[in-house]
Amino acid sequence: MSKKLVIKVTAGADAPERCAQAFTVAAVAVASGIEVSLWLTGESSWFALPGRAAEFELPHAAPLPDLLEAILASGAVTLCTQCAARRGIVQKDTVEGVRIAGAQVFVSEIMADGVQALVY
Repeated sequence: MSKKLVIKVTAGADAPERCAQAFTVAAVAVASGIEVSLWLTGESSWFALPGRAAEFELPHAAPLPDLLEAILASGAVTLCTQCAARRGIVQKDTVEGVRIAGAQVFVSEIMADGVQALVY
């Protein structure tokens, strides 16, 4: 059975510690060889845009752009369809490698065998 971790992050600059924790866990999992799918929802949706991760600051936390880059290199990053629409974000606006998908895809990912899901 393969191992996969699906992480849904709802927090952004509004809750920086929760946000950083989600990205850190995702990056550590990727570095450990675990298949990772990181979902950006709510305020974390803004990190799908170029340069937005660089604006994020949290003392004693790894830089968000580095974590995002590591996750994109070996994992998947998905921006919630509804969250993107509410913020006027379309696919051409996003960081290369980020896809936009909805609840049906999220449910199919978390219901697959061998999947663990976390929400931040």
